[in-house]
Amino acid sequence: MNNRSAIGGMSPANEMPARRLLLKAALGMGAAMVLPLPVLARGLMAPAAGRELSFLNLHTGERLKAEYWHNGRYVPDALRAVAVVLRDYRNNKIHPIDPQLLDVIHRLHATVGSAAPFNVISGYRSPESNALMHEASAGVAAHSLHMEGRAIDIRLPGTGLSLVHQAALAMRSGGVGYYPEDDFVHVDTGAVRCWG
Repeated sequence: MNNRSAIGGMSPANEMPARRLLLKAALGMGAAMVLPLPVLARGLMAPAAGRELSFLNLHTGERLKAEYWHNGRYVPDALRAVAVVLRDYRNNKIHPIDPQLLDVIHRLHATVGSAAPFNVISGYRSPESNALMHEASAGVAAHSLHMEGRAIDIRLPGTGLSLVHQAALAMRSGGVGYYPEDDFVHVDTGAVRCWG
């Protein structure tokens, strides 16, 4: 008699067929568990959704519709295209736009249920432009987040400005300024605060 123990009370003479049966059963179960996973994944987990934004720059007339986030990642080419459309129109200086700002306005767009493109009053603002605007108006911060690509002044055609304002406030994702006389809402990724 060899030293291998019997499986399930079987004698060593019957051990080999029993092992084969167990192995086949285990492999069968393993295959049954492995094969359906892609099917289960499709059925239980939603595919990674993209995030798309549309802009109309009111100063240049340029339009952009871009999927800036896809399959769990920001899309570099789309981020560059956004930076171009949201550039400082006064001197054509381009600066990267904070992807978190794009996420904030993407959520804002979904919250108000709009299908319209964001009308952009101001995106990136170069230090030179910001200094001139600050001299002309006390309402322009000397160290505006526009200079870091972290702020945008927008409106949404077909959606009341007060609704856009209230939705942005409720998100508590950064600063929100309300300018009804100039028909825009300021949104930024700085500290949570509000004015206007």
